[in-house]
Amino acid sequence: MVDVVLEALNLTGVGYEIIECDPDLADTTAFCEHYGYKPEESANAIMVVGKGEPRIYAMCVVLATTRIDVNKSVRKKLGTKKASFASPEEATEITGMALGGVTPFGLPHDLPLWIDSRVMGCEKVIVGGGSRNRKIYVPPHALSALPNAEIVESLAKEA
Repeated sequence: MVDVVLEALNLTGVGYEIIECDPDLADTTAFCEHYGYKPEESANAIMVVGKGEPRIYAMCVVLATTRIDVNKSVRKKLGTKKASFASPEEATEITGMALGGVTPFGLPHDLPLWIDSRVMGCEKVIVGGGSRNRKIYVPPHALSALPNAEIVESLAKEA
């Protein structure tokens, strides 16, 4: 079986590091504390949904030290009256990835990928690896090289 995450990573042409991790330590805070990475260089991939018919989805990438602005920035960008976080089941069904391992790499090409501009200020950033047993340490321009990627100002707010 083809590893769509690694395939997407390799297509960016950007160097990266795969970090194997204990699946029980995949959540950002636990991962950073156990493996010695800074939350300021960790980014979370969060699926959002615009309420209505049909439901509209997007994947957002924000630094772990920020909070995604679902009620204003995301809702406006989706063009809906209401927006929220997608359910774990929706995120898994759309991405094929388990929560705690969701990554911007290997997403469906028709799923918008919005990257908070603060992520681009990092030298390198840690993101999910497609499963709970690995992370990816990569320069952020690898994220912006992905299909449907868009850098968005103020997608998140300081926590």
